[in-house]
This record gives sequence, structure tokens and C-alpha cells, in this order.
Amino acid sequence: MSPVLYAYPKQAQFGRVIAKSKIYEHAAAGKTLKNLFIQQVEHIIWQYKLAPETVNLPGKPEAPEIQVIDMHLKMGVLHNEVLASIDKAIPFPLIFQLHWQRQIRVSAAWKRPNAADSSKWVIGDYLSSGWLAEESPRQPLPLALDLRSLYEQIIRQLLPLTPRAGETLPEQLERWREIGRKQHEHRQFQIKLHKEKQFNRKVELNSQIRRIEQELQQLSNAS
Repeated sequence: MSPVLYAYPKQAQFGRVIAKSKIYEHAAAGKTLKNLFIQQVEHIIWQYKLAPETVNLPGKPEAPEIQVIDMHLKMGVLHNEVLASIDKAIPFPLIFQLHWQRQIRVSAAWKRPNAADSSKWVIGDYLSSGWLAEESPRQPLPLALDLRSLYEQIIRQLLPLTPRAGETLPEQLERWREIGRKQHEHRQFQIKLHKEKQFNRKVELNSQIRRIEQELQQLSNAS
């Protein structure tokens, strides 16, 4: 799935600078996290606020609003701990637009209220698009009935995995995570095979590798 940049509506523009000190305060940041901010982040702007009054879509408990955060970077990498600290500080679903040397990439984690305590949020693994030119064309926001549906569609665009018919976003995310686990397992068996000297053991390892490759093919299949 090719990455998409969205044209957020002008009425949703917020344009407020977020001081790094505020993130440190909310995230109870230690020395390591502060150093990451200093080394990697130039400045942070709360760029858009997608809310019922700005996009004319009703909010849902899972997505009362969606915030779009622009991060201008000092280098072409950004540790996920930095993104997670901002996600923890702002109690809404977040979409990050990362800017570096006239390029842009989009990053986000599926974020949902904690079932046991709705005042807390569960933050999933981070997904990212590739780097695109900042002047790349932007598309209108996808059609949606509410902000939860809009949020799900934006997250799905970042998943390098075609959804199956009737597959929910959490199911698709779990399939993506399982693919990652299987890929790791495949690499481990490849390393063992490379080091193995005994013929019988090589045959066994090759069999395990073929099994994992078949499982990966099934998991990656959209049908």
C-alpha cells in the first residue's frame, strides 16, 4: 500500500508550538529521553486538531479527537521512545508528521483507551511510511462516519499489509505483529543453518525454514 499524505482542512489548523519541557514533565523524562530529544528533535508543532467542530464528524470514546503533530528533526532517524513520550503526554490519538531536509514521513501507533481504566491509553507498535518529498501531492481525508472510523483508515494506510475482507484493524495489526515474529524466527533458523555442520541437522533446519516460509505466505495473503 503506497503511503498517503492527507490535506488536513484549514479550519482544523491549530499551529501551537509544544515546548520540549512540557513533554519532559508529563512523561517524567529521564536523562536518556531528554538526550534523545536534544539530539534528534528541532521543534514540535501541534499542527491540526481534528475534532467534531473542525471536521464535522462526531467523536467516539476511542477517538474523541485526533491530533496531528509536526516534528522537525535534526537527523533522519527518530527513536520510538520520543514518539511514545508525546503519545503519553497527550490523551488523544496522534498522527505524527516528521520533517527532515525537505522530506516528510508519517508515523503513528494504534492508540486506544485502556479497558480497565478509560482515563489511560494503550499505545501499540509504531508504523511509519517511507520518506516522501514535502511537496508531494496530498489527498483529501478519507470518507468516514465518525472520528474513530477516520482514525482507523489513517492507521490502515500505514500498515504494509492489505486488509482481509471483514478484518478489523486490531486483527490486521495482530497479523502484522505475527508476521514480524515469524520473520524473526526465520532469521534465527537461517543463522543456525549457516553455522550447522551436521547433515541431518541441516535437513531438519531446512524443513523448519520451509515451514515458516509457508506460514509467512499464508499470513501475508489478503484472502
